[in-house]
Amino acid sequence: MNPIVKNLARGALLLVSAVALQAASPWSVRLRATYLETVDKSDAFTALGIKFADNAISVSDKFIPEIDVAYAFNDTISAELVLTVPQKHDVTLAGVGNLGSFRHLPPTLLFQYRANAGGAIRPYFAAGVNFTLIWDDNLVVAGVPLGLESNSIGVAAQAGIDWKIDDRWSFNLDIKRAAIRTDVNAGPARLTEARLDPLLYAVGLRYAF
Repeated sequence: MNPIVKNLARGALLLVSAVALQAASPWSVRLRATYLETVDKSDAFTALGIKFADNAISVSDKFIPEIDVAYAFNDTISAELVLTVPQKHDVTLAGVGNLGSFRHLPPTLLFQYRANAGGAIRPYFAAGVNFTLIWDDNLVVAGVPLGLESNSIGVAAQAGIDWKIDDRWSFNLDIKRAAIRTDVNAGPARLTEARLDPLLYAVGLRYAF
């Protein structure tokens, strides 16, 4: 073979290999608009001489931004880290009204199974763990300050679908559930456990590197 042709062929092969490696990057991100809906469950408790029924504590629902970073171990198994910015929620008590607010940050790590390998439509299912940080809890009832636990650890589950637009972009629909729970305390006394356990409904885009 002519040396020039041979060198050109070798260069072309290296270029194709580099492009292939780039196309096969295991990293991707999803950008989503997400609606967080809490289930607002709590046990009955007595405070200020008043008996409050089950589920008397409510935490506000809201839209939040979401960015998720995923790493594909192969074409069907991935790990995804779900992130957002710190969120502020209002808290109300049935029969009393507004108690105040708190902030939280709920990163979640999920392990996904992505079906229909190589297809344009990729359903996926996942399970993992949620770790929520809670702070700035400014809650008061009848002049008595209330406190929340500083963190919550619980299981999380996810289901969704990526619909391929082109080689990089996909349209994404997603739903998640996370176990987020915290004790509500008045000084050293525990009043009840607030179970937020939110459902998160999301729509967005996936970009594959």
